[in-house]
Amino acid sequence: MADARQDGHRAGQGSGGEQDARRAVFREYIDAVGLHGTAGAEAAGLQASEWYALSRITLAGGLTPGELATATGLTSGATTRLIDRLERAGYVRRTADPTDRRKVIVDAVPGALSAVEGLVGPARRRIADVLTQYTPEQRDLLFDYFARAAPAFREATEEIRAASRARSEAPR
Repeated sequence: MADARQDGHRAGQGSGGEQDARRAVFREYIDAVGLHGTAGAEAAGLQASEWYALSRITLAGGLTPGELATATGLTSGATTRLIDRLERAGYVRRTADPTDRRKVIVDAVPGALSAVEGLVGPARRRIADVLTQYTPEQRDLLFDYFARAAPAFREATEEIRAASRARSEAPR
């Protein structure tokens, strides 16, 4: 029997048909978000991992290469190559950490981000339009969900990566 929590649903939420419908809506939503990320990356001339890394760097206000490797799940060598590509494309720069000059911080280049916003701005406006259809209380609930779901998705991603590593390292 399938785990009743799969696809974001808990046991006891409606009939089987209703659960199936909700599960389908949730999967459609997740697929649309993923597709949007892929389209944004393509429009910016980036790979999905580069797009994600640029987002993490921007949200964090800068990351060390090690922090970026942890966030992306890439090896240190792959992370260095990813940073090199983002730097060549003009999206990031490496600067010395002001508190420890031995460390490097990868920062987003401000002017480059306005170009990215121009690419994804129309989609963000569409989502903003959808959000205006909710009451302030409903929006509070939605943003509470976003705040809770993002770390849950990151943790689930790490679980998937760990399971994948274990399978690839297992003797055959």
